[in-house]
Amino acid sequence: MSESQPSIDEAFVRAMPKTDLHCHLDGSLRLETILELAQQDRVPLPTKGAEELRELLHCGKLCDDLVDYLKAFDITCKVLQTEAALRRAAFEVAEDSARENVRYLEVRYAPILHTNRGLRLDQIVQAVLDGLQAAEHKYDIKTGLIICGIRNMTPETSLRIAELAVAFKNRGVVGFDLAGAEYDHPAKHHREAFYLIRNNNINVTIHAGEAYGPESIHQAIHYCGAHRIGHGTRLRESGDLLNFLNDHRVPLEICLRSNLQTRAVQSIPAHPFRFYLDLGLRVTLNTDNRLITDTTVTSEYLLATQQWGLSIDELGWVMINGFKSAFLPFREKKMLMRKVINEYQQLASARNSISEQLESATNQHLDV
Repeated sequence: MSESQPSIDEAFVRAMPKTDLHCHLDGSLRLETILELAQQDRVPLPTKGAEELRELLHCGKLCDDLVDYLKAFDITCKVLQTEAALRRAAFEVAEDSARENVRYLEVRYAPILHTNRGLRLDQIVQAVLDGLQAAEHKYDIKTGLIICGIRNMTPETSLRIAELAVAFKNRGVVGFDLAGAEYDHPAKHHREAFYLIRNNNINVTIHAGEAYGPESIHQAIHYCGAHRIGHGTRLRESGDLLNFLNDHRVPLEICLRSNLQTRAVQSIPAHPFRFYLDLGLRVTLNTDNRLITDTTVTSEYLLATQQWGLSIDELGWVMINGFKSAFLPFREKKMLMRKVINEYQQLASARNSISEQLESATNQHLDV
């Protein structure tokens, strides 16, 4: 950061309009909500104590790897087996996001993991949509729902979930994803599900390049037609593929603390975020799992700013990347971007005039 740039503190980052494009519902519950739902629905948990539960969920703690990290979801999913629980969880994650000025939130989850008490898949999706809609009515936030298939489940299961996403297209579902254990579970095995999704003109994002190398990202793009990449941490290992994603403006949903927690990177300074940003890749910052990773969008932005000395202009570009990458209709996205860019410029001018370069570029190229 140059000497002419003011420091960027938590108050500034919290006040700026933001997106969260990579947020898992079942990893973003409030701790007290898990305990209350367990008591209410008579769900047995390993402990009834908040601190003990926090330890079992390894909130913010280093895990052995991604598979170890995912074990926490065995606990959280136990309490998300009723419509009321799903509705509440969806409302609360949107509420928590809105309270830190997240203006656009995409929540994702795998409906197949919430059928243990007999709910139909359509009930599972509608309950979450109802919770998100209730939050939209109360707060200044726009939301979308991403339906996830699971890598380590059968391709037939993914196809069934893809059919569910198609059924809820234009009813709140904005995209389809493939999540779960990445190593030894190639995305190309699920290409029939993505063929159905793409033929129905639905957005695609895929977890890739987190626990496996650039080959995983290659499959996500070229076999499954991904429009965005979840994480993409190991993209730097293939310069050719990196340039392809950059040339085609494929966004990366980066989750800094989560990548450290799953050991996708060995330290925050070793994360390729700054490298990607300097090359012009469309990088966005996201939470992944607010509870399990013990983070917020504000925290992720502040970490990036402090670690790599982001200027107000650079921070603005990352913010704009988030809104540009949203799975929103073009006209709606353009209107939202004009609004948040104006807000950011007002915030920045209160500290130090935002550069003419950023102001001109953001106003003239909202369609990029």
